[in-house]
Amino acid sequence: MAYSYDDQNIFARILRGEIPNQTVLESEHALAFRDIHPQAPEHVLVIPKGPYVTFDHFALEASAEEIVDFHRLAGQVCALMGVQPGAGGLGYRTISNAGEHSAQEVPHYHVHILGGRPLGPLLSRG
Repeated sequence: MAYSYDDQNIFARILRGEIPNQTVLESEHALAFRDIHPQAPEHVLVIPKGPYVTFDHFALEASAEEIVDFHRLAGQVCALMGVQPGAGGLGYRTISNAGEHSAQEVPHYHVHILGGRPLGPLLSRG
């Protein structure tokens, strides 16, 4: 399936510097920043800098360098947040919504990394 990327979405505008953000980390191929409506004490979004709409789009079409860089940056975010179970943290959740049935709000691939409190079996919005 072909994806059509909307270069006016909010994350594309953040990447172009048109909208400010609270950057946590940045690499050659990815950007991590704080969510403006956090659902947990720690809530960071990680986005690729390339024009990818969903996880499958990114996984199938991004270069190996983009994929490795994105995931390494996400791991570094977990370390900075202090949530890594292997390093004494109490854990985290990653969420990525794709498409209409998942209620994807921004048509740019991103993962939410949440932690800092017990998250329960599901997150509720609000």
